[in-house]
Amino acid sequence: MTIQQEKNAIPVPQVEPRAPIPRQNLRIPGPTVVPDEVLAEMARPMINHRGPEFAAILRRVTARLQYFFQTRSPVLTYPASGTGGQESAIVNLFSPGDHVVAITIGSFGNRFARIAEAYGLQVSRIEFPWGEGADPDVVESRLKALPPYRGVLVTHNETSTGVTNDIQTLASLIRRHNPDALIAVDAVSSLGCIPLEMDLWDLDVVFTGSQKGWMSPPGVMMIAASERAWEANKRAKLPRFYFDWASSRKKLEVGQHPTTPAVSVFYALDRALELMLEEGREAIFERHRRAGEYVRRRAREMGLELFANPRYASNTVTAVRLPDGFNTKAFMKALREQDGVVLGGGQEHLEGKIFRVGHLGYFREEDLAEAMDKVEQRLRSFGFTGR
Repeated sequence: MTIQQEKNAIPVPQVEPRAPIPRQNLRIPGPTVVPDEVLAEMARPMINHRGPEFAAILRRVTARLQYFFQTRSPVLTYPASGTGGQESAIVNLFSPGDHVVAITIGSFGNRFARIAEAYGLQVSRIEFPWGEGADPDVVESRLKALPPYRGVLVTHNETSTGVTNDIQTLASLIRRHNPDALIAVDAVSSLGCIPLEMDLWDLDVVFTGSQKGWMSPPGVMMIAASERAWEANKRAKLPRFYFDWASSRKKLEVGQHPTTPAVSVFYALDRALELMLEEGREAIFERHRRAGEYVRRRAREMGLELFANPRYASNTVTAVRLPDGFNTKAFMKALREQDGVVLGGGQEHLEGKIFRVGHLGYFREEDLAEAMDKVEQRLRSFGFTGR
């Protein structure tokens, strides 16, 4: 190496050492807790993603996802997050200049709309205050007043506010006014936890992510499309490559992905879906219903105000309002560092004003009880004694 080369060489970086990851009561609304037996699956040897072993895993996972989606359509999987599902839906359904309606009730509904705008779609928003669900009467009135639209983008469960939309009712009224509308549903933090019937409710696109209700790590986005959506896909002109449904479906038929899949996450998802089937779909829904009721009740008993309108309260994530002037950042830091409880914070204009408790995917009732007990104790230590 010359003197000049040595002078210009990139030095070895000085970084903080790796540290053990503590066991925490992880109560954020995703990524969620992964059971030990599912974590253990990811230690299996790496395999050829074009070979028969992965093909068998992909067949099992796809068939079981179809059951939980309640659809006969193929469920495509991608190495991506839930936001990838939003982008995938838009680029596969629409063409530049198409008019779509975005029903927004929070941060992730707004993100769906922004992605559509980024791709050159004409977006009409039907917006509701954060903490409220989409009122079907208001939606119907607004739809009647809008010019013709090609599709509707809507969130089933708004993770940022702890609100669940009545998708069945919304889809029904959309169909009455526009039978050919493409209804794309963000079910990232709902599917697998609370009821959603893709085919029965006549939904065109539904997507979710492995890190939410599926007891698995982040890394796999799952999306299904109706026959109506597949026909639209043939005519859609927006640019796409990574999320091209047609190439994904062709590869799925031979047990492969167009690109390299997240093999280790598939190991986990394969086992997690087995556990979910053992528990049973209705039992999972009931467990989440009880969890939502429990967390909301405990928060009220502490004298805290729930952020979501009770009519639309989510059974996967609860948002709790804190008093004005409360040191939310220090409170959550103390919970994490001293009590081992990790909560979700507020997003955008709700930062510092609410905390969110995730109760989706894998959890035990004692996990929720411990978390809420620690919240109550820590609130007292910060001088909050209820209203």
